Amino acid sequence: MAQKDSIHLDPVTIYGYAPERFMSGLKVQKIDSVTMEQFRFRNITDLLSLNTPIIIKNYGPGQLATVAFRGTSANHTAVLWNGLNVNLPTLGQTDFSTIPVAGFDQLSVQYGSSASIVGTDAVGGSILLGSSMPQAGLQVMIGRQQESFRNSQTQATIKYGTNLANKWTFAGKTAAYDGRMNNHYPYTERNKKQMIPSETFQKGLVQDLYFTKNSHQLSAHFWLTDNQLTNNPENLTGREYTAIKSYRTMLRYQVDNWTVRTSWIRDIVDHAAGDYSKFDHAVTDRIGARFERAFEWKFKNLGNIQLQAGAEFTHYITHFTDYEKPVTAENREDFFLLTRWHATPKFLVSINLRQALVTGFNPPFTPSLGAEYRLIQNNINSLKVRGSVGRSYRVPTLNERYWKSLGNPNIRPEDGFNKEIGLEGTHVVSCTHSFTASLTTYHNRINNWTYWNPANNFRVENLQLVVARGIETQIGWKGNWTNWKAGGNLNYAFTKSSQEKVYDAYASDIVGKQLPHIPLHSGNVNLFVQYKKIRLTNQLQFVSKRYTLADHAQFTQGYILENFLVETTFDWRGAAASLQGRVNNITNSFYQSINGNPMPGRSFAISLLFSLKTTNHSI
Repeated sequence: MAQKDSIHLDPVTIYGYAPERFMSGLKVQKIDSVTMEQFRFRNITDLLSLNTPIIIKNYGPGQLATVAFRGTSANHTAVLWNGLNVNLPTLGQTDFSTIPVAGFDQLSVQYGSSASIVGTDAVGGSILLGSSMPQAGLQVMIGRQQESFRNSQTQATIKYGTNLANKWTFAGKTAAYDGRMNNHYPYTERNKKQMIPSETFQKGLVQDLYFTKNSHQLSAHFWLTDNQLTNNPENLTGREYTAIKSYRTMLRYQVDNWTVRTSWIRDIVDHAAGDYSKFDHAVTDRIGARFERAFEWKFKNLGNIQLQAGAEFTHYITHFTDYEKPVTAENREDFFLLTRWHATPKFLVSINLRQALVTGFNPPFTPSLGAEYRLIQNNINSLKVRGSVGRSYRVPTLNERYWKSLGNPNIRPEDGFNKEIGLEGTHVVSCTHSFTASLTTYHNRINNWTYWNPANNFRVENLQLVVARGIETQIGWKGNWTNWKAGGNLNYAFTKSSQEKVYDAYASDIVGKQLPHIPLHSGNVNLFVQYKKIRLTNQLQFVSKRYTLADHAQFTQGYILENFLVETTFDWRGAAASLQGRVNNITNSFYQSINGNPMPGRSFAISLLFSLKTTNHSI
C-alpha cells in the first residue's frame, strides 16, 4: 500500500481579539488554566500579587486595589476586556478587587508600553482579559467559598455548545458571582494601628454568546457589575460609601478577514461620607465602534507577513455636577496599523503605528518596533532574545480635565518612550523535568506625568519627567512522575522609579528619589507537590520598604506574606467536585499594603465546587 507523505488540513480561522500576536519583543506572561482554577473564588488582585512581580496597592479584603506596574501609577495600566479598554474614564483606572478570576477564560499580563497596539493608558503595562468559545456539550459549575471574618463568595457558571441547522454552531457561557466581605475582625487594632472596619458587596454577571459558520462568527459579550464599599459602617460621622456600577456590552462580527465591533459602556459612580446628606453622582456613557481588516502575504524568501489595519471611534458623555459643565462630551478616534513579519523560523519582527485624536487634544504619534530571535531551538534547550522600543501616551482622565476646582483643561497628554531587552529560555532534563527562566531589563521615560500637586491645593499639574527602570526575572521548574508532581516558580523585580526634573520649588528636594508606594524589591515564590489528586501549595510574597511621602520623610515597612493551600478532586460518572482549604498569612505577620491600613492577620477559607458535564446534542 502506498503511503502518503502529506495530508491536507482545512484552514483554521482565529476568532476574537488577540493583541499578543503583534507584541513581538515585549514580555507577555500568560496565566495558565491550572493557576486560574486555583484562584477561582478570588479576584485578580490575589492572583497577580502571588504570581507576578506586579505591586498591588490593596486597602483590605474586598476593598480598593490598584496596580503599580513597573514603577508607574494606577492609571498607567490598560485593562482590556476582549480588546475593549474598561478603565473608568473619570479616574483612568480599574479597581482590581472587582475583577473575578472565574468570569474569564484567558488572562495575560503584558509588561511595558504597548500603546501602539492597545491605545491609551498602556504606559506601564496591560492586563488582557479574554473569553473563549466553549466546546460542544453542557457543563454546569456551582461553588461556594466561606472565609474568616464572615466573608463569602458564591458563583455559578454554565457553558454550553451545540450544532444548529445549516452548519451553524452555537455556544455560550453564563457566569454569575456574588461576594460578601463583611470583614468582622475579632480585633480593633494590630500593632497599635487601628483596623478600619469595612463592608463590601460585589455581584456581577458575565455572558458570552457565539454563532459560528465557516468563516463567519457573530458574538455578543456582556459584563454587568455592582460593587458597594462602606468604610466605618457603624460610625455615622466617619463612614464613607462608594458604589460603582458598570454595564459593559459588546457586539462583534467577523467574516473572512474583516472584523466589526460595536460597544456601549455605562459607568455609574456614587460617593458619600458622614451622614450621606450629599451624594456625588457621576454617570459616564461610552459608545464605540471599531473596524479592522487583516491581510497576510507569504513569500518564499521573505517569510510570512501579517497586517492588521483599522480605526476605532468612541463618544464619551458624562453627567456630573462637580465638572465645569454638568454635561461634558468628547470624541476620541484611533487609527492603527499593526504588522507581524515572520522573516525566518528564528526571526520575528513587529512594527506598529497608532495615531489618536481627542477633542481639544493632540496626542502624540505612537510607533513601536519589536523583534525576537531564537538563538537555540532543539528538543532539550531553547533560548530566545527579544527587545522593543516604542512610544506611549495617556489621555488625561475626565476628572483631570474637567473637575470644577482642581481640574486643569490645559493639562497635556503624557508622552513616554519605553525600551526593553530580555532573554527567555527552557531546558528539558528528561521527560520528567523541565526548567524555564527569563530576564528582562527596561527603561521607561515619561514626560508630562500628571500629579495632583499638594503645594497648589492638589490641583492637577504635569510633573515634567519621571523615569522608571528596572530588572525582572522569572524562574520555574516542573517535575512529573507516575503518581507525583512537583514544581516551583520565582518572580522577582527590582524597580527604580523617580522624578528627574524640577517642576516647581516644592519638587526641588525630591528629584532622584524613589516615588511613593513603589518598592525597590518585590516578588514571590510558589512551591507545590501533588500525589495523585491531592495537591499542596505554599505561596510566599515579599515586598521591600516603601516611602509614603515624596521627600522620604515617612515610609512603610516591608513584609513577607505566606499562604498555604491543600486541594483535591473527586469524580463520579461525569460529575466532579473540587475541594480547597486555604490558610492566609499563616505566620500572622503584621503588614500594610498602604500606610495606615493594616491588613488582617491569619485567616482561613474553604471552598467547594461541583461540576457536571454532558455530551453534545444537535438542534
